[in-house]
This record gives sequence, structure tokens and C-alpha cells, in this order.
Amino acid sequence: MGFIGWIVLGLIAGAIAKAILPGKQGGGWIATLILGVVGALLGGWIGSALFGKGVDEFFSISSWLLAIGGALIVLVIWGFITKKRG
Repeated sequence: MGFIGWIVLGLIAGAIAKAILPGKQGGGWIATLILGVVGALLGGWIGSALFGKGVDEFFSISSWLLAIGGALIVLVIWGFITKKRG
């Protein structure tokens, strides 16, 4: 998958993760993009380590599920970090 594919996947996965988790999350679309890309990387790493399946293709359901799952994990961690600080 190319660089633009990672950005699009990250933006959409981050937006879906923010919609799934309740509560008020800060940040605009740039924070959502960064959250999603980091989440997609984390999800791909976890998926390849546990299941032997990473984020390889843009139109693969496993890629989307791993990216959204990774974005959810990153969003929860970000919530813990910002809650302690503020």
C-alpha cells in the first residue's frame, strides 16, 4: 500500500475510532489523521505478530479491522495521557 493509501486509511480509521468511543476527544482532522495512521501501524504490527496478517491491502476487510482496532487502542492511551495532564 502506498503513502497516500496509508493516509486515507488512517484518516478514516481514526474517524471511525473517534465515533466508536464515547466521550469528548480533542483534536481536529490532523489529530484524527495522526491517530489513525499510528493506529493502523500498531494494528498491523499486532495483527502480524498474533495472526500472521498485517495491513497489506487497502480494500481488505482485515486491513480495515486491524487499523480501526489499532486506532481504538491509540485513542484509549491518548485519553489516559491527556486526562492525567488536564
